[in-house]
Formats: sequence, C-alpha cells, structure tokens
Amino acid sequence: MDRVALRGLKARGHHGVFPKEREEGQTFIVDLVLGLDTRPAAADDDLSKTVHYGIVAEEVVAVVEGDPVDLIETLAERIARTCLKHEGVQEVEVCVHKPDAPITVPFDDVTVTITRSRA
Repeated sequence: MDRVALRGLKARGHHGVFPKEREEGQTFIVDLVLGLDTRPAAADDDLSKTVHYGIVAEEVVAVVEGDPVDLIETLAERIARTCLKHEGVQEVEVCVHKPDAPITVPFDDVTVTITRSRA
C-alpha cells in the first residue's frame, strides 16, 4: 500500500473536558498518513484516480473546528472516518497533537495516534 502524508495541519478547536478549554479553545495539530494504491493515478497522471489531499486537509480542519468533544481520542476517530469516506483510501493513521493541554508540569506535546481501515 502506498502512503500520502499530510503533516502539521493546524486548526483551532474547543475540545476538552474543562470549561476553559471549551470556552477559549486552543490549537490542535493533525498528522495524517493515508494508505491507498497510487499506481492508477501515476499511470495516467490523473488526480481523479488518487486522493485530493487539499480537500482532505480542508475537511480535517473543519472537523477540528467543528462540534466539540471531550477527548482527543474521539476527535481522532472523527477525523479517521472523514478520511475513509474518500474513495481509494483504504486506511488512515491519524495523530492528533494537543500542545497546549492543561497539564501542570512542563511538557512538549500530548498526542493520540490511531489507525483505522475500511476492513
């Protein structure tokens, strides 16, 4: 399976279990790896035979900016479902970063990574 990766998609969302997170929001960063067969697109040099990663990026940002959820696990699941709606995408790895998570000790990042497939 071939891979198309999008790294560092940024969007502001209001996800989290604490009222301050819901009210003020924060930046979330999403990394995606889409699994698909790119041979048909490459053979014909035809965008319609692969995934349009620009559209995927817009849809993922819309999910992050959309209805709030408590957990980034839930957010990752919603993003995965969105990606798998694209014909040809057989699997997806989603990593959601929450660099401004409400943690009381020094840290660099919090992430949740999931892998989902059509099967």
